[in-house]
Amino acid sequence: MASKPRKSDEKKAVQARRLKFGPVAKVLLGGVAFVLVLGLSTFLYFWFHFSKIIDDKLAKGPFSETAMLFAAPEPVSIGDRITAEELVAALRRRGYTEKQSNRMGYFHVREDAVEIFPGVDSYPRSEPGVVFIGSGVVTRIVSSADNTERTIYDLEPELFTQLFDRERQKRRMVKYQDLPKVLVQAVLSAEDKRFFQHAGLDPIRLAATIWEDVTENRRKGASTITMQLARTFFLNREVTWQRKASEMMITLQLEQRMSKEQIFEHYVNFIDLGWRRSFAVQGFGEAAAIHFGKDIRELKVEEAALLAGMVQGPNLYNPFRNPERSVQRRNIILGLMRDNEYISEAEYKVAVAAPLQLVQGGVESSDAPYFVDLVNDRLQDQFQSIDFQSSSYRVYTTLDMKLQRDALAAVQAGMKEVDEQLARRRRQYPQAQVALVALDPYTGEVKALIGGRSYGQSQLNRALARRQPGSIFKPFVYAAALRTALDGSVNPPLTTMTRIADEPTTFWYDGKPYEPNNFKQEFHGTVT
Repeated sequence: MASKPRKSDEKKAVQARRLKFGPVAKVLLGGVAFVLVLGLSTFLYFWFHFSKIIDDKLAKGPFSETAMLFAAPEPVSIGDRITAEELVAALRRRGYTEKQSNRMGYFHVREDAVEIFPGVDSYPRSEPGVVFIGSGVVTRIVSSADNTERTIYDLEPELFTQLFDRERQKRRMVKYQDLPKVLVQAVLSAEDKRFFQHAGLDPIRLAATIWEDVTENRRKGASTITMQLARTFFLNREVTWQRKASEMMITLQLEQRMSKEQIFEHYVNFIDLGWRRSFAVQGFGEAAAIHFGKDIRELKVEEAALLAGMVQGPNLYNPFRNPERSVQRRNIILGLMRDNEYISEAEYKVAVAAPLQLVQGGVESSDAPYFVDLVNDRLQDQFQSIDFQSSSYRVYTTLDMKLQRDALAAVQAGMKEVDEQLARRRRQYPQAQVALVALDPYTGEVKALIGGRSYGQSQLNRALARRQPGSIFKPFVYAAALRTALDGSVNPPLTTMTRIADEPTTFWYDGKPYEPNNFKQEFHGTVT
């Protein structure tokens, strides 16, 4: 008697029939598997590729990009006209704060004095001191080390610029803890208010952007701060889907590898903020110096809002070129800061009413660019094996920042007068140029240097250009001659009544003959 097939056997047979695929299905399944494997392999390749790029970039750190140039120490002497506010501002430019934990140093403002406490990073290391100020004049200086009186107190060198790179990009590096709260709040309001909440990609902002695109037919960016950093720091500016995919991948990796504070620190140091003169301005530290002539820690809320507003369009909202448009953008950012409850309504009204006050001179006043060129040339000549544009060396110079600013003001006033005089003449003359060098007569140190009327128009350093000195050299010759009456090097000494022979003479210098003469090749015999 034949047995009936069991139900389990029937079930297996049905499943076997279902698992049988035709040729087309097999091809499709093979294609899908191939695409998945290829996609995964591609993803892993680029993931590790960008991981290597990020590792190489982050290994250097944001503060190892280029050498830093420092001015000479600034002396504060008894009798100097300076207010407590001005002294505090000078200390802040050198990295001092009110916090005792600050490694550069800290200060304490009293009713009649400012106490100064250099930190472990202060160089050259100064002793703590107290500067007494009354009616805007320094009245006393006391050393806190031994409580003795001093006549002078040296403030350590001030960072005035960093060597620009081959693409003429300038930046002034700033640490996250040194960023003023108003700037952080302004950037968040302008670019990414949920930065500290999302993981690099903001789905809420993306959805809102898509909704505005559809309903209002208005394009609006959805890039987060991390995405902007990925684009600026690691990629080029080419707008393609490949770059966008790379941007997303780098964004995810940055969020995994870095804290939010580290991401923000990189962002504020490398974001593109347009051009000033012949330089590309990168980072808020450099922008604060070029636009307002101050350290980033001293920014007011309206100044922070203006700089944050420039990120969307650095050239469009450049306050030097488009002041009205820049102020309108600034006020929009201030409104966002008020809506985000970073500032009160009263603070908002005061800030939007504030006039636009930009520093005159821009790069010339903040960076002494002709002097920087001189330093750069000397560094390249004496240290040819070192790349100062990609190394974090600290270069200490002889530049006197106050004297440099005074020199610039004198040149600008003088050239304005020269231009007016030339304009009154019938003959049209080419634009006049200028050069100025201020030296310490005892040491020969260069204290101030200007090589032209505008570094943005011409980088030719006329103070260093070789040319015939002409009659300009005469006072130096006369001074050297008359000095013999004081030092006794010539007997009898030379005076204004001394008679000398004006005749052809040959001098030998460095093994070569030199025969001085005048323009007309004339000699006048005995002269005084």
